[in-house]
Amino acid sequence: MHMRTTAEFEKIVKTADRLAMTGVIGHEAVERVIYAIREAQEKIDFHGQKIVAVTTEAFRRAKNADDVLARIAQETGVSFRIIDGDEEACLTLLAVKERLHKLHHGATSFVLIDIGGGSTEIIFVYANEVISKSFPVGIVTIAQQYTTLDAIKDSLPHEMLSMQMFAAETLATRGNVEAFVATAGTPTTVAAMKLGQTYATYDAAKINGTILAKEELSYYLDKLLAMPFEKREETVGIGRSDLIAAGILIFEHLYTILEQKQCIVIDDGLREGVAIAYCKEQQCDKKG
Repeated sequence: MHMRTTAEFEKIVKTADRLAMTGVIGHEAVERVIYAIREAQEKIDFHGQKIVAVTTEAFRRAKNADDVLARIAQETGVSFRIIDGDEEACLTLLAVKERLHKLHHGATSFVLIDIGGGSTEIIFVYANEVISKSFPVGIVTIAQQYTTLDAIKDSLPHEMLSMQMFAAETLATRGNVEAFVATAGTPTTVAAMKLGQTYATYDAAKINGTILAKEELSYYLDKLLAMPFEKREETVGIGRSDLIAAGILIFEHLYTILEQKQCIVIDDGLREGVAIAYCKEQQCDKKG
């Protein structure tokens, strides 16, 4: 089956904004989601089309999730379904496998990470087995929980301890993997910086397959922090610089946890996985 993208729209809405402190999705975050959906409707005009809409960790954790989703559905006509960590990992893996195939990447085993706003997924892929787990550590929640980057860095061995235990056990019992793959905003932003792209000139086709060595992360973080505020916002997107800085520290610690020195960056993720699953009528409701 040949699939092609007919239209796309992306907007950072920070659904997990203040979630760690309040336990709920705030009014402003809901407004941003509704506004983004309306913007997408104007740009793409998907009226009358089949809509598959999913949401992840922020709604899994929020005490007011049902009320918020009911309001979004009422005001936009788009009904979201909350998916669990296993389904999120499965859908993301579907998209990444498709992209790796197109890049002619031949690794039979790899570990995939997906660093989101409210959670991080780690997915080990072996020849006959997929082992995945979702962890409630994300760039928005971590950035808002700690006031400085030094505090974030100091907290990560503790915050990411369960990830380290999961990775250590998997690698010890199943063996090492041939490749380390990363998707989502932080890895793709660092890859974009490496390629000299800004948020406005971002080109996913060039991002796919970009290699990032572990030591490059601290280089690009320092480069980002040394920029004047306006330049930083231009590089990574308005309102994202503090999140990306936190994300880079999480990303860097994942290299250590997974015992990897370099990473392949893939732009495709959950969004593309949802589309592929729908087009192929493929179920992604079970682990692996």
